[in-house]
Amino acid sequence: MPFYHKLGSIPQKRHTQFRKPDGSLYAEQLVGTLGFSGVSSLLYHKNPPTKIERIGEPVPFSYKLAKEAKYAPSHLRTLGEKTTGTDYLKARRTMMANNDCAISICNPSEKEMAYFYKNSIADEVVFVHEGSGDLLTQMGKIEFRPGDYLVIPRTVIHKFRFNEGQVRLLVIESFSPVETPRRYRNHFGQLLEHSPFCERDMRAPSELVQEDEKGEYLVQIKREGFLHQYYYDFSPLDVVGWDGYFFPYAFSIHDFEPITGRIHQPPPVHQTFEAHNFVICSFVPRLYDYHPQAIPAPYNHSNVDSDEVLYYVEGNFMSRKGIDIASFTIHPSGITHGPHPGTIEASIGKVATEELAVMIDTFKPLYITEEAMQYLDPNYPMSWKDGHTDPPRAADMMD
Repeated sequence: MPFYHKLGSIPQKRHTQFRKPDGSLYAEQLVGTLGFSGVSSLLYHKNPPTKIERIGEPVPFSYKLAKEAKYAPSHLRTLGEKTTGTDYLKARRTMMANNDCAISICNPSEKEMAYFYKNSIADEVVFVHEGSGDLLTQMGKIEFRPGDYLVIPRTVIHKFRFNEGQVRLLVIESFSPVETPRRYRNHFGQLLEHSPFCERDMRAPSELVQEDEKGEYLVQIKREGFLHQYYYDFSPLDVVGWDGYFFPYAFSIHDFEPITGRIHQPPPVHQTFEAHNFVICSFVPRLYDYHPQAIPAPYNHSNVDSDEVLYYVEGNFMSRKGIDIASFTIHPSGITHGPHPGTIEASIGKVATEELAVMIDTFKPLYITEEAMQYLDPNYPMSWKDGHTDPPRAADMMD
């Protein structure tokens, strides 16, 4: 993150003595990226974070790409999945991936994780489609609600505590740091005046959570296709203070201020985050174009250099027919795509939209996984044909 934050108690000078009430030293820990040249934070622990009690057997945690997946526009329907597993990690189902990112759904039935989790090789962006609760991290607690992006940098130990009700999450795993768009930042890293959001929209951890009881605490560490089982005799939530530029935070899609114009604006105006070889964008309620002859529907286009993934959150997307909420559409690079028949003419004269969606554009090909094939709509590639009849939307048939 390009702004400074601190929480709890810290010494006046870094790398100097900071003692507990009994006179012993707190354990200082630097966490950050790019060796010692990226953003970082300094944490102060009651217990040495290096003190491992034992290591269990690694558990496989990976996905397989679908060899039978066709090079074609795709539509994945996932709305019918109320739960995809018990706990937060077992409920993850990876839908598509490449060497830069992985995109998963996660609808856990259990309300609190019985362990802690750390991704050692990737940042994670968790979009909360449905559900609310607390993200508990070593760097403090973040309350979340529907529409929140939770940006969790790699190595941050955390767990989720969900409130009652349906939980539906979109998880984007990035193998490079997730940042705000460069074109919206000055050379100091501050978000500029024309940015569609600013630092005050971002919710850093609000309070430290400390667990002092001794016992057995499991931290599952993700690395190279496995969950490695690390056990400690103290809770990782033992930080008394920290400061720096490296920390998890929440940003609500509802705080994204859309950029509009007299004629149709291209997708980059919706950009919210960037990483190496992909971006994340937010489609939010907005006024349509106001040129007297404007066509609000997007124009046909070929994604020559990128695969386009849209995850539908809320509303009725005006350029698509037969698409449910919690659906993905995937339009691979090199294949022309655009609005469904009839939607261009129908959009003329409309003044606003209430649609809500998350878009992931990758600059290298994405591949559908074996798990995703069960959600595939085989008729979608032909849905631009004249006379094509769309299947009923499950969302329209729900009580």
